[in-house]
Amino acid sequence: MKQLDLFREIIVDNFAGGGGASTGIEMATGLSVDIAINHDPAAIAMHKLNHPDTEHYCESVWDVDPKLACRGRKVGLAWFSPDCTHHSKAKGGKPVKQEIRGLAWIAVKWALAVKPRVIMLENVEEFKDWGPLEHGKPIKELKGITFNSFVKCLEALGYEVQFRELQACDYGAPTIRKRFFMIARSDGRPIIWPEPTHGNPNSILVKRGKLEPWNPSGDIIDWSIGVPSIFGRKRPLVKNTLNRIERGMEKFVINAEDPYIVPEKHQAAFLISYYTEQSDKEVRGLSLHSPLHTITAGGNRFGLVTAFLTKYYGQGVGQSLKEPLHTITTKDRFGLVAIKSDGYAIKDIGLRMLQPHELFLGQGFPSNYIYNIGKKTDQIRRVGNSVPPPFAEALVRANLPEYCVEYSRYKPALAN
Repeated sequence: MKQLDLFREIIVDNFAGGGGASTGIEMATGLSVDIAINHDPAAIAMHKLNHPDTEHYCESVWDVDPKLACRGRKVGLAWFSPDCTHHSKAKGGKPVKQEIRGLAWIAVKWALAVKPRVIMLENVEEFKDWGPLEHGKPIKELKGITFNSFVKCLEALGYEVQFRELQACDYGAPTIRKRFFMIARSDGRPIIWPEPTHGNPNSILVKRGKLEPWNPSGDIIDWSIGVPSIFGRKRPLVKNTLNRIERGMEKFVINAEDPYIVPEKHQAAFLISYYTEQSDKEVRGLSLHSPLHTITAGGNRFGLVTAFLTKYYGQGVGQSLKEPLHTITTKDRFGLVAIKSDGYAIKDIGLRMLQPHELFLGQGFPSNYIYNIGKKTDQIRRVGNSVPPPFAEALVRANLPEYCVEYSRYKPALAN
């Protein structure tokens, strides 16, 4: 057993999941978190592979005694990412459970038991609307009353509390994911919100070199996989999928002034994987009568490939690969669409779903992160539930600089 250092503050990750927050903390500090807690054995297994020096508790957060777990050590940082599904608007009109919404109270339990110097909590934007339920539905008139009580409890225990919403793409992650963050600290030092490092490529700050441009979703695509043609499949695509492809092509390719063109170094292998020399008649079956005049700007290169992402949730038709990835969910929801043209007309259309390793990159995980535990659906669920590591890194660097190093073994690296 590792010898305890009773004089060093420790870091605890509650609701550790597959390790998004832990990875971001390690990117800042160069050290694995000391304690990670999660009830899911598969998530803990993934966390152990990537953070072998961490002490793991595979049990409910309520069953872990903070004093026994800390064994006399002071807690410098306690991170909490309680289940967000029963706060999220994505739940729709379905009934929600008070016991799930109440998981955040574990932060107060830790504050009472071991008083972490700094507490950080992450959740969906709707977390601040936390209030009582009636028949599984929030009572509108009492919206936010439980949240306010939660904040007052921490303040009564000697914490200064602040909260705001941050967007992952502003800190280098190639996703627009927006999240609520709360910082509470009891040491009298100021709470600092990290300044964005990235911004909209069209903004003045980016054009003046003050910020880096947002990392685009095109950078996470593994072009070596290829994209199978939508034509001639044993199991034809359903009408709704074909409609999504059609609308996306019209918006992101045919009518786009500057469509995303697959990098030339990837096009040859990429085309070999799916190109099937389909006839023009089949392509017109999607009601796409217009030739791709807009993609000839780079010259009439044979085999020019343009691409975009179609999305199987929410509103809209998809997104351009030039912008950060839209919010990753816990299910398979992103499809890569590629269009082959000879510079004048569509020759073939390909479609495949994004794979787990692409989604982990999209969430801001390092390229060397080990994710392949369990089934593909399990991997996608874990990445959809995860904290984008750049969030945690930025918050820790801003508020606990005494912990931080310039480099760690985890350096974000996007696929090329």
